[in-house]
Amino acid sequence: MFSAFPYFLVTIAAASALGAGGAAVAAPFVLGAIGFTSAGIAAGSYAASMMSGAAIANGGGVAAGSAVAVLQSAGMAGLGTAATSVVAGAGGVLTGLVALIF
Repeated sequence: MFSAFPYFLVTIAAASALGAGGAAVAAPFVLGAIGFTSAGIAAGSYAASMMSGAAIANGGGVAAGSAVAVLQSAGMAGLGTAATSVVAGAGGVLTGLVALIF
């Protein structure tokens, strides 16, 4: 009776849910690992090289609202509701696509 039910949709939905949750939980750790810490940008990190490049491009300062500024704000204060939703959505979409492909 239900033999035509597409079980692969359940698998994709489950993978998407796990990916969304995993991305939201991992985001603060990833930010810290690349150098956007609560104490500021870590010396010698990937974040420091991003900041250096942004400062050179802008004549010595980092522009407000730039990627470096936004990531540092998230590293110091954490992700807000909107940012957490975006990260979770992206994680869900990516893992859903991976589940669909494999």
